[in-house]
Amino acid sequence: HGCYAVAEVASGGGGLSGAGMMSVGWERSRSPGPGLTFPLQALLPKQETGALGFLSRRPESDGRGVLIAVLDSGVDPGAAGLQITTDGKPKIVDLIDVSGSGDVDTSTVLEVKDGILVGLSGRTLKVPPDWINPSSKYHIGIKNAFELYPIALKERIQQERREKQWDPSHRAAVAEAHRRLNDFNKKSTKLAQEEKLILEDLQCQVDQLDLLEKKYSDHGPVYDCLVWQDGNSWRACIDTSERGDLSSCKVLSNYREGHEYAQLGKSEMLNYSINVYDDGNTLSIVTNAGSHGTHVAAIAAGHFPDEAERNGVAPGAQILAIKVADSRLNTMETGTSLIRAMIEVINYKCDLVNYSYGESSHWANSGRICRAIDDAVLKHNVIFVSSAGNNGPCLSTVGCPGGTCTNIIGVGAYVSPDMMVAEYSLRERLPANQYTWSSRGPCVDGALGVCITAPGGAIASVPNWTLRGTELMNGTSMSSPNACGGIALLLSGLKANDIYYTPHSVRRALENTALKVEDVEVFAQGHGIIQIEKAYDYLSQNAAIKCHQLGFSIKISHLRGIYLRDPAYLSVPIDFSVSVEPVFPENTESNEKIALQIHLALTCNASWVQIPSHLELMNQSRQVTIRVDARGLQEGPHFTEVLGYDTTTPHAGPLFRIPVTVIIPSSVNAACEYRLVQKNVHFKPGEIRRHFIEVPQGATWAEISLTSKSEDTTSEFVVHTIQLQKQMAFRVHEFYHHLCLSEKASVADAFPVQEEKTIEICIARWWSSLRHATIDYVISFHGLKCNSDTLHIHASEGIARFDTTASLKYEELLPVVTLKTWVQTLRPVDSQTRPLGSRDILPRNRQLYELVLTYNFSQEKSGEVTPSCPLLSDLLYESEYDSQLWMLFDQNKQLVGSGDAYPDRYSLKLDKGDYVIRLQIRHEALSELEHLNDLPFHIISKLPAPLNLDVYRTHVNALLNKNKFSPLTLPPKYTIPFYITSLPDDKVPKGIEIGCQLTGTLTLSKTEMGKKADVHNVSYHLISPPVKTKERSKEKSSKEKEEKEPSEVFEEALRDLKIQWLPKLDLHEELVSVYPKHLPVHTAHLSSLNSRKDRMTKLDEIARAADIVVSHIDQNALVSHLAMKTDPRPDAATIKSEMDKQKSALIDALCLKGCALADTLLQSESQDQVTSSKQVCQYESETDSIHRSLMDTFNDVQKWIELTDVKALTFAYKHALVKQTFGRALKFATQIVENKPSLENWNNCIQLMKTLGWDHCVSYYENSLLVMYPPDYVPF
Repeated sequence: HGCYAVAEVASGGGGLSGAGMMSVGWERSRSPGPGLTFPLQALLPKQETGALGFLSRRPESDGRGVLIAVLDSGVDPGAAGLQITTDGKPKIVDLIDVSGSGDVDTSTVLEVKDGILVGLSGRTLKVPPDWINPSSKYHIGIKNAFELYPIALKERIQQERREKQWDPSHRAAVAEAHRRLNDFNKKSTKLAQEEKLILEDLQCQVDQLDLLEKKYSDHGPVYDCLVWQDGNSWRACIDTSERGDLSSCKVLSNYREGHEYAQLGKSEMLNYSINVYDDGNTLSIVTNAGSHGTHVAAIAAGHFPDEAERNGVAPGAQILAIKVADSRLNTMETGTSLIRAMIEVINYKCDLVNYSYGESSHWANSGRICRAIDDAVLKHNVIFVSSAGNNGPCLSTVGCPGGTCTNIIGVGAYVSPDMMVAEYSLRERLPANQYTWSSRGPCVDGALGVCITAPGGAIASVPNWTLRGTELMNGTSMSSPNACGGIALLLSGLKANDIYYTPHSVRRALENTALKVEDVEVFAQGHGIIQIEKAYDYLSQNAAIKCHQLGFSIKISHLRGIYLRDPAYLSVPIDFSVSVEPVFPENTESNEKIALQIHLALTCNASWVQIPSHLELMNQSRQVTIRVDARGLQEGPHFTEVLGYDTTTPHAGPLFRIPVTVIIPSSVNAACEYRLVQKNVHFKPGEIRRHFIEVPQGATWAEISLTSKSEDTTSEFVVHTIQLQKQMAFRVHEFYHHLCLSEKASVADAFPVQEEKTIEICIARWWSSLRHATIDYVISFHGLKCNSDTLHIHASEGIARFDTTASLKYEELLPVVTLKTWVQTLRPVDSQTRPLGSRDILPRNRQLYELVLTYNFSQEKSGEVTPSCPLLSDLLYESEYDSQLWMLFDQNKQLVGSGDAYPDRYSLKLDKGDYVIRLQIRHEALSELEHLNDLPFHIISKLPAPLNLDVYRTHVNALLNKNKFSPLTLPPKYTIPFYITSLPDDKVPKGIEIGCQLTGTLTLSKTEMGKKADVHNVSYHLISPPVKTKERSKEKSSKEKEEKEPSEVFEEALRDLKIQWLPKLDLHEELVSVYPKHLPVHTAHLSSLNSRKDRMTKLDEIARAADIVVSHIDQNALVSHLAMKTDPRPDAATIKSEMDKQKSALIDALCLKGCALADTLLQSESQDQVTSSKQVCQYESETDSIHRSLMDTFNDVQKWIELTDVKALTFAYKHALVKQTFGRALKFATQIVENKPSLENWNNCIQLMKTLGWDHCVSYYENSLLVMYPPDYVPF
C-alpha cells in the first residue's frame, strides 16, 4: 500500500532442525556467563553509517536545530522515545493529517441552552460550566471511530467488543429462548390456532436470535464532536463517553499550540490530537493509520533520556509528523495528501523530509507531485530523502519518487553482520549484503536510481495501540529514516558551526564519501553506505568553493542518463547529445550567476565510452557528445559514469555524474530448442544470478524449472523477471515467485514475455539463507501467437475469425475464451467546481480547486464490483492531477468504500440497491477541471459465473454450431484460423445494457503452464436484445381498439386519466357513479386512501373500500382459473392477464384491510386507558368484532399468498403486533427491512427487540444506525 516495509522471518534464524532438537534434548542447559552481552547497538544500527563516531566527537550536533518532516502513516505522540529532544524541546512540533480521512464536517452550528446540546447522534450532550465560549455557539459533527482506527486495531477491538458486550448477553438470550420453547412443547400437545401462533412465535425468537448472531458486524463507536472558539483559539472535544458526559472527555486545542493529545478508549490505547480548519467548519482528528510511521520516526530521531542505546540516529532533531496515509484506502497515499504535505513542509520551513512510501511509475521525474517536491528542494532548501523501493532483486525496479526523481536522495537497504545477529537471530554471521528485496537501479530514464544505501532493518518504537513497545521492521522504509537521521546529524553540525550548505552540496558530499560494499553491485547500493563523519568533513573543507553549492541538470533529450538495453541499440556506436546546466540556489545574486565560470575535466573509466576531455561551463546549458560503442561487450550488465571535475579542486571529487548503463543480452534459437540450461549452479547466501535474454521473435511465454541438487538443505529462492516497455511501469511486465526448494525437489512456473525485447531473468538466493546450495535450472521459451493481442468481438458479427501461429516449436493448441466481468459506463449526473480551503494553497498563493462529479448506478443483485476512472486510473506520482479519489455511498449516504489511483486494489462487495459515487479531481487551473465535467466512469462487475464463447476450427462448423474446436498439435511456423461465435441472447446477463461490454481472456495453449502465462485480453461488445414479438392478446386488443368508435376510445382514455388523478383530486364519487363495476376505480380509491397523510383517521374507510374491491372480484372464478393446468381457449392469454390483475387486486385489498384493522386495534390499545367505565362494554364489543374481522382477513390472505410474500409482510407484521407475538413480528419486520431498509423500518425492529428484552441487540442496532444513516456524505 505504498509503504516500503517488508514482513519477513529470517530463514536462518533460531529454529533448529529435527536432529538439532534431538541433541539439545539430551544436553544439559547452561546459563549465560557474566561476560556475555547483547549487541544492543545493532538493534537500531548507527555504527555502519558513522553516526556513532560523529556523535562521540560532536555530542551536541545530535540533530539539534533540525526539523524532519516524516511523511508517513502518522506518528503516535505517546510512543516511547517521541516526547522530547536531547535539549528538552518537544520532539513532535505538530501532528497533521493531510489525507482527509480524519476530517469531520462541523459546519452545523448550535447555541447551547441550559448547558445542553443535542448532537448529530441524537444524544443529549451536557456542556460543562467551566468551558469558556463567549458566543455560546458550538460547531457539531459526528465521527465513526472505526474510520480512525488502524486495521489491526479495528480487528482487535471488534473481537474484544464482541467477547465483552455481545457474546455473554446473546448467549443468555439464546438459552432463555430455547428454554421457553422447550417448556411450551412439553406442556402443549393438541394446539388451538392461538396456541399455534404462540409456538410459532417462540420458534421465531430462536430463529431471529440465530439470524442476529450471523448478521453481527460491529460498526464501532460513534462519537459526537464539538468545536468552539474560546476567545483565543479553537477548541474541540470528542464525546468518547458515547453518552454525552463531556466532563469526562478531554478538551484539546490544535496540537501545535499546546502539544496536547488524548486517548480513544482505555482498551484501544489509540492516541489522537486535533486541528481545526475553515473557521471551525472542519475538525481534523489526527491518529495514525498503522505502526509504520511511528517506527520510521523512532529510527530517525527517537530519544530515550535514560537509555541512550535505544536512541534514534538523530535524538536531538524535532519531527513534523504528517499523515499522508489515507485510512479509507488501507493506508495508501494520495495525490491530495502529498500536495498538502509539501505545503506544510514549506510552511514549517523543514530542513529534511523522510518519505518511506512509493509506487512504480510509468514514466520518471514527471507529474504534479514530483514538481511539488522539486519546488520544495530547489526553492526552499529542503533535503528530501526517500526509500528506493522493495521490488528487487531485478534491475530497474526503483520506485517513485525515491528512485525516479532528480532532487530526491533515494536509499537502498543494506544488512550488516551485526544486524543479522541482533535483529534476526541468525545462527551464522554472513557477509554484509544488500537485502534481496531492495530495489535496484538504473531508473528507466538512465539515472542510477539508488543514490546511497543504509541499514534497512531496526527494532524500534511502535504505537501504543499495538500493545508492544518495539517491533522489528525491515525495508527501504527503514533504511531511508536511518539515512535521514544521519543527514540530520550532518546538518546539525553544519548549523552549529555556521557552515553554509545547499541540498546539492549535501547530496554531493554523501555520494562522494559513501563507502562501497564489496561484492554488492552498484545498481543495488548506489554510491555506497552513507558515511556521516566523512560527509561532514567533505562539506567543511569545500564550503568556500562556490561551485560546490550548485546543482547540475543533466539531460539527454528528456532522459537523465544513458541506458541501452534492447538489441536494436547495441549493434552500432551511438552518439548522445548531453546538456549540462548549472542549477543555482534560490535567491542567488545575479552577479554570482554572471561570474560563474567552471573549467571542467571529463573522465570515464570505460573504454567503450568516448567523451571530450574538457568542458567550459557558465550560466547556460552546454552540450557535449558522448559516444557509446557496446560492440564487443560481454553478456550482462555494464555500468560506468562520465564524471565532471572542477580542475581547480579535483581532490573534491566530481561535481556531476552522467550514468551510462548497457545491458548485453544473450540469445536462444532453434539450435538449442529455445532453451537455456544451467547445471550444478552453486549459490552462496544472498547470491544473485542474472540472465539477460533477447526474447525470440514470436515467443509469448517462458517456463522455468528449478531442481535442487543439495542434500539436507531447504533453499529459499526468488525467481524474478522484468521486461521494460517505454512509458510503462516495470510492474506491467513483471513476474515474481518466492519459493522454498526442498532437497532434491523441483519447482516449475511460467510467465508471459514480449518478443524481441530483452528480458531479465533473475534467480536469487534469499539474503538470510544459510549454507551453500546447488541447483539445476532450465529456461525455455514458447510461442502461440495470435494475430491480435487484444481481441475485440462484436456481438452483431455472429462469427469472429482470428489466426494463431506456433512461432517456435510444436505446441499443443486449444483456444478457450472466457468472459469474467462486465463493464458499465456511467456519466455524471452532477458536477461542481469550487476553490478549496486554507490547507490547499500552494506557495505564491496558488489556489487549488476541486471538481466533484456525482454518478448514480443500481446493483441488480449482490456481487463484486471494481469502480474505476479510466482516464486517470493507474497514475499517481506521474499524474497531472492532484487527486482522483472516489467514494461510494449507499442510498442512505453511508460510505461503503473508497478508491484512488489503482482500481484493482479497491474491489467492493455490494448488496442489491442504488448507489452514488462521488469523484474528486483537484488542480490549480480551473480550465484543466472544466473539460472533465462529463468524465465517464466505469463500474466493473464480476459475473456470477464465467461465460465461455464457443470456438470452432472452420467457419462452416461455427455457422452450424457443430464440432467445437478440439486439441491439436501445431507444427512450428504453422498458422491456422479459429472462429469464435457470439454469446446466445439467453446467456447475456440481465441488466446489461447497450454501451456495456463483457471482458475476459483468451488462452491458446492446452498445457497448464501455457494457460497460466499466455493470456490475451478479450472485449465483447454487446448489442441491443432481440425485440420480442407482441403477444396475440395485445395484437387482438389493439385491433379491438381500432374497431371501437373514436368517442368510445376517448371516453375510456378520459376515465383512465381521471383514475390516475384520484390521489390528487376528489373524483371518486363521480367515477363510481359512471363506472360502478370498473375494478380499477375501486383499487385506485383504496390506494389513494391508504397513501394519505391522515391515513390513521381513515382506517374505517380503508376497510370499507377494501371490502368493495373484494366484492367486485369473483373469487370462485379466480380459484377455478388458477386450478387449471392449461387453458385451451383461444383468448387464454387475455383471460390470464385479467385474472392475474384480479388476484393482485384481491391480495392488495385484503392486506390493506388487514393493516387498517390491525392499526385500529393498536390505536385503541394506546387509548384504552382514557376510556370511561360506561364505554367499556361498547368498546369491548367493537374490539371483539374487529378482532374477528382481523382473524378472517388473516385466514383469507393465507389462502392466496404466503405471509412472507413482499405484499403480505406489512400486514403480517401488524397482525403479529396485535397478537403480541413479538418474535413473529420481528421476523416480518426484519424481512421488511431487507426489502426496504429505511430508518423507520429499522426502528420498528429495534422497538421489538426492546419489547423482547434483548437490550444488547437494541444497543448494537441503535449504534449501527448512526453509521448506516449519517446526516450527510463524509467530506473528501
